[in-house]
Amino acid sequence: MSPAALPLVRVPVGVVVERHQADSPWTDFVWRAVAVLPDEPDTKPWTVLREENGTTLFYAGSATVDLYGSETARYRDNLASGSPGIWTVLSPAEGAWPYSVAAATADPSEGEAFTEAGANLVEAVPMPEMLREQIESFIAEHHVEREFFKRKRRQADPEALARRQHEGGHE
Repeated sequence: MSPAALPLVRVPVGVVVERHQADSPWTDFVWRAVAVLPDEPDTKPWTVLREENGTTLFYAGSATVDLYGSETARYRDNLASGSPGIWTVLSPAEGAWPYSVAAATADPSEGEAFTEAGANLVEAVPMPEMLREQIESFIAEHHVEREFFKRKRRQADPEALARRQHEGGHE
C-alpha cells in the first residue's frame, strides 16, 4: 500500500443505532444509525442504552473516521454544508444481531459510495462538535488548494483510425 493511501489521522467513534417496530407485514423492525459518540466508549457492542415506546437505542460498536490529506476539500465541503455529518455504515451480519458496524466517514463521496452495496444501511448522522473541531484542524494543517484544470478535447483524426486497421496485421 502506498503511503498516500494511508490515513494521516484515525479518530475512533462509537455508533448508536435505533430499532423500532415496523409498520409492515414483511419485516418486524426498522434499524438505523442515529448518532456517533466522540471516542470509543468502554461498553460492549449491542448494549441497550434506552428503551421507550417501542424504540430501543443501542451502542452498536465502534469505527474509526480516517482522515486523508487528499480528501480535505471534501471534508471542508461537509463542514460548510450547514449540517456537517458522519456517514455510518451497518452491514448485514450473521449471529445474534442483524448488523455490524462496518465504517464511519466524514467524506460525503465515500459515504455515498457505501450505498452501492444494496444490503448496507448507510446514514448520515450529525457530527459531534469535538470531531468537527478535529476535522477543522486537520484541514487547516493539510489542505492544499488545487487549481481546476479542464482538459481540451483533441479533434478526431479519421486517418489515424484507417491506419490502425493495418497496423495489427489484419487487412
